[in-house]
Amino acid sequence: MFNGSRLKALRIEKGLTQEELGKMVHVTKAEISMIESNKRSPKLTTIIEFMMFFNVSSDYLLGADSLIKEYENPDVVVTVMTQEEITFINELKKNKLVYDILLNDPKRGALLINKKIG
Repeated sequence: MFNGSRLKALRIEKGLTQEELGKMVHVTKAEISMIESNKRSPKLTTIIEFMMFFNVSSDYLLGADSLIKEYENPDVVVTVMTQEEITFINELKKNKLVYDILLNDPKRGALLINKKIG
C-alpha cells in the first residue's frame, strides 16, 4: 500500500504545497491530500512521477524498503516492515521494561498503555 506520510514528508522537505506538487504530477490538490492521508492510492503513472521527481524508489513510497525475513520449516515467511516501524521498535528497545512487557504479553502491554494514556 502506498505510504502517504512519506509523500507528505518529501513534499514538505522540498517546500512545496499540495497544489504545487499536484501540478507537477498532473493531479489535483484534493487528490494529493487524499493520497497523503492514505484515503486514496495513486495511479501507477503518478507513483512513477513521484519517484522521478523526488528521486526515490517505489519501495520507499510503498513502505516496503525494509524487509525482515522469518524462517519457519522449509517455507519462508516474509514480513514487510517500514523504516518507521523499525525505528519504533528500536525506540521501544531503549526502555527494557516496556519492551519486555509488550514482547511477552502484547495484549497486557497494550491495556497498560491504554490505561496510562487513556
